[in-house]
Amino acid sequence: MQSKWTTYGKRWSAAAGVLLVLLGCITLTGCKKRIGMTTVEVPDSVRHYYPVIAGQELNLIYDLTNTGDQPLIIRDIQPSCGCIVTMPPSRMVLPEKSIRLKFTYQSAKNIGYVQHVIRIYCNVPPNGIVKLVFDTNVVPHADYTRDYEELYKEAVERNQLIKGKVDGEVNEQGYYVDIEKDSRSHEQYPWREEDNLH
Repeated sequence: MQSKWTTYGKRWSAAAGVLLVLLGCITLTGCKKRIGMTTVEVPDSVRHYYPVIAGQELNLIYDLTNTGDQPLIIRDIQPSCGCIVTMPPSRMVLPEKSIRLKFTYQSAKNIGYVQHVIRIYCNVPPNGIVKLVFDTNVVPHADYTRDYEELYKEAVERNQLIKGKVDGEVNEQGYYVDIEKDSRSHEQYPWREEDNLH
């Protein structure tokens, strides 16, 4: 004869088993869906900026629109130069939505023509990279132009620097040896008889 508690225990075990199966099904259906490739549009992805004065910052703003039917997942943003500061955007852009990417180019260490590429690694065909290209000319400040004496002084200093690297400084020119009195021809230990036999 079964007791009342045994019947409740069997029912409880059956209910727990059903609940466990339901939780397993919910977990499996909630698994991560694989996100496919999408397409993006960036107006004016190749830009030519007007010249900037050395030391000025150039603010770059790109609007990136997800034109596909899958979410755009931005994995990484890599500029080609450490002089470009990236403002981290949101990492996911839903279909038909846009995001604004902001970058700052710091021109302090450049003079002349510069061209840089900013690579955005995301789920776009064919190779998962969106390239943003820009160029500009970095010009020195107009208030300071070097005259002939400064240019001449720089040339002399450059020449001295090269001469110092080739010939060495006066106190660093090393030494020379007299072949006839070279230490290799001396007896190593003159007080030892076996060395004198040579």
